[in-house]
Amino acid sequence: MQDEQPFKISVSQNTLDGLAQKLAIATLPAPAPATYTDALDSEDWTYGVPRPTLERLLIHWRTQFLPRWQEHQAVLNALPQFTRSIEVDGHGVFTAHYVHKQSTHNPKGAIPLLFLHGWPGHFNEVSKLLPFLTTPPANAGYPSFHVVAPSLPGFGFSSAPTKTGFAVAQYAEFSHKLMLSLGYTEYVVQGGDWGSFIAHRLAYLYGPKHVKAWHTNMPAGRQPTFLRNPLLYLQHAITPYSERDKKGLARTQWFNTEGQGYFSIQSTMPQTLSYALADSPVGLLAWIYEKLVKWTDGYDWGDDEVLTWISIYLFSASGPETSLRIYYETVHQGNFDEFPILWSPIPLGLSYFPQEITICPRTWSRTMGNVVFESEHDKGGHFAAYEQPQALVDDLRKMFGKGGKAYGVVKEKTGY
Repeated sequence: MQDEQPFKISVSQNTLDGLAQKLAIATLPAPAPATYTDALDSEDWTYGVPRPTLERLLIHWRTQFLPRWQEHQAVLNALPQFTRSIEVDGHGVFTAHYVHKQSTHNPKGAIPLLFLHGWPGHFNEVSKLLPFLTTPPANAGYPSFHVVAPSLPGFGFSSAPTKTGFAVAQYAEFSHKLMLSLGYTEYVVQGGDWGSFIAHRLAYLYGPKHVKAWHTNMPAGRQPTFLRNPLLYLQHAITPYSERDKKGLARTQWFNTEGQGYFSIQSTMPQTLSYALADSPVGLLAWIYEKLVKWTDGYDWGDDEVLTWISIYLFSASGPETSLRIYYETVHQGNFDEFPILWSPIPLGLSYFPQEITICPRTWSRTMGNVVFESEHDKGGHFAAYEQPQALVDDLRKMFGKGGKAYGVVKEKTGY
């Protein structure tokens, strides 16, 4: 078993040369036909990523970004990264890669916080949160945190599962054992996308003994039923939809009809797609970049930002394709059917962002757990930690700080 080791991303020159060759000979498809709504707009996204946009990114990748990869790698390596061995029952030993930033403001009383990403996210989503959480302004009255942000198995620089059946419960076990190995026997969790589902399972499996509270920026409850949620059921029945609810339902309808193709593929035949993503860097770019644009709230993506995001997948320990398998395993293990019944009494906080990919009424979201904090924002989408870090930090401070409903949930670790 490997103890903790410092980690730095180091992409070999042979790998960089091979990427340069692939980018130089990349073949792009013909432009999609113009639609009747945007006949003169070369940036029409009706059919997916427009060719002019992808072509611009490809040129920038080949001529500007890749020759300066060492600079971008150094920025990622400024994060305090480590690896260690974590064993998951029935699945062997994994190399766990993680960011671990301890509070310098309050090393003894800081709250241990596990930050969990999803797909197509990664560990670097935590980067904008770290200064706020670990080193809050002096005398501002904000709690401080020790933050752990792992690469989930099959993502980033963690090793990938080699056996079938590695679904949400196994990701939760991996994450929990990582926190225990770092000495955090009690901790809180924050997650979006798959991180939200894993956090939910952590709360159910390891709360309240170890997991003391959780927060998500992706509320995804089910419609309350009279037998399971009688009060919420009645509240939902007599409460008319707000403007926020109506817009959220419209956003959800768009996602269900126009945005779920990736889910159907990745949850049924991920291996077929994996050949394209493993072999074609341009294919990987298009597959993920579409989600970065369509799932955010008008976030102004810089070309270097996009290509850094893609590079974490491209240069990952096991290849970009292994990140797809969480969809197949979770669907085929029936984890989504379990979601409504895995209720935990530990405190739960919900942050609502208007361009999340699915948005349900609050009475639905409150079926997720013991909701003690809710916050609604005017701007932001699926990648809240990256798009709106200050808003997410403010919510965590309100939930876990003095006066918050989750203040003091971790023994002797109040954040102050």
